[in-house]
Amino acid sequence: MTMVLLGMLVGTGPVAAQSDVMGGIQAAIKSGSSRDLARYFNSKVDVNIGGDNGNYSQSQAEMVVRDFFSKNTPMGFSFDHQGGSEDGQRYAIGKYNHKGGRYNVVVKVKKYGDSYKIDTIEFK
Repeated sequence: MTMVLLGMLVGTGPVAAQSDVMGGIQAAIKSGSSRDLARYFNSKVDVNIGGDNGNYSQSQAEMVVRDFFSKNTPMGFSFDHQGGSEDGQRYAIGKYNHKGGRYNVVVKVKKYGDSYKIDTIEFK
């Protein structure tokens, strides 16, 4: 019985880690915290905001997202759908509500070593 329980706990490790990351990302976006969100950025991040695309360093991406949050203060955010592929890429799709309207958000993360990092974030 103990071996089965241990196997079940060990087997859920990657799923739990990915879920924790998506929960942290969701909380950061919902609160409009570019600093908290940047903790999940890979060293290079593709950022797309309203059709303006760029590939930024972690610190540059934080500044771009900070500017977006300051102009579009969040009034609500949640992920509606999450999924992934066999190669370790995960994604989440959600709705970002602000005073002027709504953006659809797509976040793509990939596992690097022991942690998941954001490769792409889109506000469309």
